[in-house]
Amino acid sequence: MKKYENIIPMENGMNVPGVVYASKELFDLVKDDKTIEQVKNVARLPGIVGKSIALPDCHRGYGFPIGGVAAFDLKKGVVSPGGVGYDINCGVLLLKTNLTKKDLEKKEEKLADAIHKKIPSGLGRGSPFQITYPELDRILEGGSKYLVEKGYGVKEDYLLCEEEGCMKGANAKLVSERAKKRGIGQLGTIGAGNHFLDVLSVEEIFDKKTAEVYGLKKNQIVILIHCGSRGLGHQVASDYIKKMEEEYGTESLPDRELVCAPVNSKLGKEYLSAMAAAANFAFANKQIITFWLREVFKSFFPNSKIEFLYEVCHNIAKIEEYIVDGKKAKVCVHRKGATRAYGKERKEVPKKYRHVGQPVLIPGSMGTASYVMVGTKKSEEIAFGSSVHGAGRKMSRTSAIKSIKGRDTKNKLLSKKILIRSSSERLISEESPEVYKDIDEVVKIVDELGISKKVAKLIPMMVIIG
Repeated sequence: MKKYENIIPMENGMNVPGVVYASKELFDLVKDDKTIEQVKNVARLPGIVGKSIALPDCHRGYGFPIGGVAAFDLKKGVVSPGGVGYDINCGVLLLKTNLTKKDLEKKEEKLADAIHKKIPSGLGRGSPFQITYPELDRILEGGSKYLVEKGYGVKEDYLLCEEEGCMKGANAKLVSERAKKRGIGQLGTIGAGNHFLDVLSVEEIFDKKTAEVYGLKKNQIVILIHCGSRGLGHQVASDYIKKMEEEYGTESLPDRELVCAPVNSKLGKEYLSAMAAAANFAFANKQIITFWLREVFKSFFPNSKIEFLYEVCHNIAKIEEYIVDGKKAKVCVHRKGATRAYGKERKEVPKKYRHVGQPVLIPGSMGTASYVMVGTKKSEEIAFGSSVHGAGRKMSRTSAIKSIKGRDTKNKLLSKKILIRSSSERLISEESPEVYKDIDEVVKIVDELGISKKVAKLIPMMVIIG
């Protein structure tokens, strides 16, 4: 593990050391992009415990680095929207099917077109799923569980979600009218940026026992969905950043983007409740997408079954329990572009998976592999139960647009027999495989560190982006 543990010693007001878990090559990539500076700044926040952590997919973010993890004492610590992110609960859902690669032969083009037509994607794209404001409030407090009870899924859908598809403590009254207005027409949409819907096949199984428990087999068709709380979550973040600036100011902070409130303050608790509501919106968003996907697949394959394997959160803050300084303690864990990775026997892991550990879903970029991994006790010991959330960018969107043509990327994907559907060539440029770190290297580091272990490798067949 030592070769991947880049310790940043305490200096200039840091309350804890920092650590970047990365190979030399990946560490060199972030030396000059302010990631290290952001790790140090997070370590200066009041009440932080353990270490200020950056995972192998880390890069510069807003306040916290993306790929950043930090835990705060509930009495002395803070909660910071910059440690959660603007796209609250921008997580990943993995669906498994009873189909194989052979079943899709000669239907790929039409299936990709049908999915792209049915599932709205793109910046600001609206949804045919229209609801009233009272219904939106019920979704903000009830998440995907509420939608399943209304007939948009089955009970096992939410049982196989982190938080069972509904974060407790959510209060719709703490979400502004402007946030609700931005979100009410967007349920069931992917959005733009790095959000996607991928149809993939299982290429390789590394851990037969765990794969069997998860229901994965070689050549099986699976679907990865990556999206979040859309405009609603973005507005919740903006609203509470402004409120915290007004209430507590930023003068004492190493970076104004780290604006925060004490965890146990009225404003801190209100943010966590509004954040939970936005997280529930994101769970519901993916539930509607799943409902429509089932309809599309049924039209092509009448006997098809699409089931939840698991759904993980990114961009979230949660009260969780760990051993801190030799004692059990409840802390507020911020995961900014990171995913939970619990090991065996944690009560938070669905009963179905508890004897092997939580599924950890790590998507690559379009045209590269994605991975299913399993959480570990090691993750709980060294990273507050966290793992990477993807490959992590190594090139900015601006640089990508200047140096990469979307048409060229499209042709490269076609040469690998990967179909892509997008309304924007610019977005294809921004999200091309070469703008991301090597997913295989990131996963190798995570596996060797022991913060999650490889279960299966997935290869894309269809990519739907905004």
